[in-house]
Amino acid sequence: MRFYRIFLILLAALFFACAERAPKPETPLDTLKAYMQAIKKKDTTQMKLLLSKGSLKMAEDEAKAQNTTVDEVVKRETLFTEAQKTVEFKNEKIDGDRATIEVKNSFGSWDIVPFNKEDGEWKIAKERYVEEQMKKTEEEMRRMDEQFKQQTIPDDATSPAIPDASSPTFQTPAPPTSGVPDTSTPAPTP
Repeated sequence: MRFYRIFLILLAALFFACAERAPKPETPLDTLKAYMQAIKKKDTTQMKLLLSKGSLKMAEDEAKAQNTTVDEVVKRETLFTEAQKTVEFKNEKIDGDRATIEVKNSFGSWDIVPFNKEDGEWKIAKERYVEEQMKKTEEEMRRMDEQFKQQTIPDDATSPAIPDASSPTFQTPAPPTSGVPDTSTPAPTP
């Protein structure tokens, strides 16, 4: 009799554990929606389950650098602000084990959220987002350098030539004259 009671308790516990666990996201959009729900619930564990290995590594590195926990970094660095009540998305694109979805941010512009398929599940790949932002910044810096170089006039065209003192054409400029004869007396030498 005791065996059946333990068996029923274990069976009930297993049933409730399975019922409470969220279903595995099947598409990048499912992952995004599950991530948004986890943010609303402040469920850091679920948020971490939806991030790629590279994203978690970035969070670990940042936590070490800031002397804080990974959970704090994950909670702080979400894709959405708490003030955002709705999230618009479009253009889910899947290319093998990589995907992207365009998501409207709180400023009204569209960000591209990347996803990686890891162990058969779609995960948000923040590391790809950071890499893309770094590429954009480097490209912008390169363009600004090019513009600066095109606007700069070479040194030899802008600065007057200063003759070398040893050059035979070097002359000490004469003091300006006012047309009035100099009547001043030289200062006595000590």
